Amino acid sequence: MYSSNRTTDDTGASPESERRIPVVVHTPDPLSRAGVLSQLRGHPVIDLVDGSEPEPGTVAVLIGDTPDEPTLSALRRLVLSDGARAVLVVSAIRESELLDIIECGVAAVVWRHEATAQRLAQAVIAAARGDGDLPADLLGRLINQVGSLQRSVAGRPGASPLSGLVPREIDVLRLVAEGLDTGEIASKLSYSERTVKNVMHGLTTRLRLRNRAHAVAYALREGYI
Repeated sequence: MYSSNRTTDDTGASPESERRIPVVVHTPDPLSRAGVLSQLRGHPVIDLVDGSEPEPGTVAVLIGDTPDEPTLSALRRLVLSDGARAVLVVSAIRESELLDIIECGVAAVVWRHEATAQRLAQAVIAAARGDGDLPADLLGRLINQVGSLQRSVAGRPGASPLSGLVPREIDVLRLVAEGLDTGEIASKLSYSERTVKNVMHGLTTRLRLRNRAHAVAYALREGYI
């Protein structure tokens, strides 16, 4: 689910983790690569692997100053072609790039100045679970931007939200956008955690959305939440 820097435990490990997570690091800067490898090496659930041919389910950590076109191209290849899950570590993201990175399949974003070992591990674990993990300020900017786009579309003659989401899916997505995790959503809606996961899997598969972050962006853009 989406979270705004939700913590796990003091080491960044999750009690739900039952297997080691393969992680590959991508960056043109050898110093940044060495730093991230050093931060993640030795974590109990992270397995650093060679990035030549990432297997589906691998978490790719991409590092740069901003999500420029080479970074976005790498994201598309890793997520869409290789089936990886992406964590983006950047210094800044411009307003025009927000939807691009979500639609490229980014599951988590970490600001470079906040990229401690615990924060990086937290983002990797969230991405591996299929959750979203955005800094609180970035999540607010994303919601504002997509809301503005939706209002613009709604103002056009004949415009109306597209069909596709049922009330139960809208309820779940609204809570995802608020940063609640699976257990909290299940408690609020009186569902089982399995039901919440099935709802998310069903709508992302049916609408061909890349991940939960993309599902939230879709729901916001179409005026459901």
